[in-house]
Amino acid sequence: MKPKTLIGLVVLVGFASLLFLNFGEQVGGYMSFEEAAQTGARAHVVGQWVQHDQTRYDPTQNLFVFYMEDDRGAVRQVRYSNPKPASFEDAEKLVVEGRLKDDVFVAEHILMKCPSKYNDERGLQQAQPGV
Repeated sequence: MKPKTLIGLVVLVGFASLLFLNFGEQVGGYMSFEEAAQTGARAHVVGQWVQHDQTRYDPTQNLFVFYMEDDRGAVRQVRYSNPKPASFEDAEKLVVEGRLKDDVFVAEHILMKCPSKYNDERGLQQAQPGV
């Protein structure tokens, strides 16, 4: 094999290895709080905001804190180093992405599923047949 070809293959394998290593770390699976605690890995947790627990934003630390219940019923405090997302209170479901540290979920991103404006229209049509 020519030296240029060998160097090219080594560079290509090295680049591919770095790509897979970084990609694997970035993509965390959907887990419950319990699974995220066991693995210690970065995770996506689906759940709902616990409205009766305290929600607060500290502008000096730029920290939004709330409680979330995952789909298996476990409740954890979530800390998000950004302001409260717009329409947070209207969200039907939340997906927080981050890691569990010392029984607190440290979120890097929050995704929200908000109710669709079309749900109300469909409900009205089903409630009044023939209209």
